[in-house]
Amino acid sequence: MQRSALEDIRVIAPGVDDCAEVTSSSRWFALYTTSRHEKRIAQHLGQREIEHYLPLYRSDRKWRDGSRVTLDLPLFPGYIFVRIQRSQRVSVLSVPGALAVVGGTGGEPAPLPDGAIEALRTGLLEHRVEPHPLLRVGQLARIRAGAFAGMEGVVVRKKSGFRVVLTIDQIMQSVAVELDEEDVEPLTGEKSSSGGLLEIGHRLCVQGS
Repeated sequence: MQRSALEDIRVIAPGVDDCAEVTSSSRWFALYTTSRHEKRIAQHLGQREIEHYLPLYRSDRKWRDGSRVTLDLPLFPGYIFVRIQRSQRVSVLSVPGALAVVGGTGGEPAPLPDGAIEALRTGLLEHRVEPHPLLRVGQLARIRAGAFAGMEGVVVRKKSGFRVVLTIDQIMQSVAVELDEEDVEPLTGEKSSSGGLLEIGHRLCVQGS
């Protein structure tokens, strides 16, 4: 019986001695944090000179009094990306609100693919990106141009253009990227390369506007 993606997700919590440590070379990992405190935790990481990245997106909100405000909110609520070496792991997990380093099968820390964070940074500058519910069904598709070129994901058709849903399997989170139709190619009959930007288990689901 095939295991679900959720069964492959584990976290490395403080005090677990038998878990494999991060190697001596710096790699990007997802840090699971207290929800709604991501910005404060990012400040603590900066004060400790720990390289980190908290991707944000802009959201327009309307208050009860009718006033409108634009907020910068975490793209992946409850997660911050950290680039750490083995010797820094204890320091990271000692930060208030830092709960665990996300791990994969076998309890080992699960690093993100090389170049993932830089590509994500560039992609946020080039496209409108926002959180999206996790999707895992449909036909395969690949982004053809821009910072996310070569990435595969779930595509949902809107009234104007497309939204490609990219999923980070390690943290079970998805984001939707707005693209032009010509920037997306279907992969009917092909298998996912699984070697893309965010190790995305990408599938395509096209819905009519």
